[in-house]
Amino acid sequence: MTILIAAATDLEMQAFGADRDAVAYVLRLITGIGPMETALSLTSMLHQYSGQISAVVNFGIAGAYPDSPAQLLDICIAKQEILGDLGICLPERIERFAERGLAVRDSFILDDRLRKAAAQALRHIGITFLQGNFVTVSSSSGTTERAQQIGRQYQGLCENMEGAAVAMVCEAFHLPCVELRCISNRAGERDRKNWRLREACLRTGQTAAAVTEFLLTD
Repeated sequence: MTILIAAATDLEMQAFGADRDAVAYVLRLITGIGPMETALSLTSMLHQYSGQISAVVNFGIAGAYPDSPAQLLDICIAKQEILGDLGICLPERIERFAERGLAVRDSFILDDRLRKAAAQALRHIGITFLQGNFVTVSSSSGTTERAQQIGRQYQGLCENMEGAAVAMVCEAFHLPCVELRCISNRAGERDRKNWRLREACLRTGQTAAAVTEFLLTD
């Protein structure tokens, strides 16, 4: 079994520290930031290693929505990924394309077996976590009002910029994937004094490594 580990940035990937035995069964991909860059780089990687990869573990940091129960440095597991700003931007909501000929796929259910295995791994090592809807955007929420709007519309746990692209590409390649994120900030809040970027990167990398090691021995 070979697992592909995907993270958006080098800062996140540096924190991934699987043990020596697991490293032999792990490939790493820094996808780049945003859904387009992620879809392109992941598709290229999966073509390059066609038939060799058994599953994808996507990890990184995220912003918790204002009404989300997630707090700073909480670990979250995605049940569903939603393309949150695909559609028409109206004052109070994002209107999703629904007219005949315009309807698009904008939500993706992540692999249930891998999600449950990841949850089991975290319980085994004593890490508490939340599960729920993750929302992927091309433009991160820069105001509390926008963060509240998107979070409430999709009942979102947290916001990121890559997860839905990973889920979509994995589905196209018939590969199971699981997504783990650590909360580094509140979505919409631009005061960096309240952000915990480096700590969240370290925590999500260590968590992803633990989950990967569990999957390789499961």
